[in-house]
Amino acid sequence: MEPNIISKKLLKRLPVYLNYLKTLPETCENVSAAAMARDLGMGDVQVRKDLAKVSHTGRRRTGRSRIQLIRDIEAFLDFAAEAGTIVVGTGKLGQALLDYSGFENPGLNMMAGFDICPPAEQTSTGKPIYPMNRLETFCRHYDVHIGIIAVPAQSAQAICDALVACGVQAIWNFAPVHLKVPEHVVIQNENLAVSLTSLRLQLRSKN
Repeated sequence: MEPNIISKKLLKRLPVYLNYLKTLPETCENVSAAAMARDLGMGDVQVRKDLAKVSHTGRRRTGRSRIQLIRDIEAFLDFAAEAGTIVVGTGKLGQALLDYSGFENPGLNMMAGFDICPPAEQTSTGKPIYPMNRLETFCRHYDVHIGIIAVPAQSAQAICDALVACGVQAIWNFAPVHLKVPEHVVIQNENLAVSLTSLRLQLRSKN
């Protein structure tokens, strides 16, 4: 089954499974869908169905090979192909995203940052930071696929529109505002304040 005809919900669950599998100890050779569902707080049937769509290995009693399952999920998600990625807004959050080494594992190539007033020429790890007037040329030349927005809410839509105009196909938005994009552009909104509030409310409900 090709990734472009599977559900968005499955595409969101697969990285969760992948991260779980990679955090298991090396001594764990096999893993069952039941164990994964239990540890992740998910439904057993759902996990079994999801794994069956991306991997055809495994036995009923012994479970699936952890290493092979990692390979199957990564292959399905096409992690071998690097996706050129940039960050617009290079304050503390933007630079932290640029410098985060964990993005290399899922095939994200964090290439550069852009800012109206660049705070520096590069981040602490050497990622370049350019002024906004170089955005389009850079995106076109390096075939940038993903744009990360880490600017104030009032500037976010204009930045989003600029990224779309530059050919960016997916946007990860950290600005606390809902952005409008064309149908062909994929967008993921991350509101840190909302997420933290939700966590706080869940904590309070347990007391």
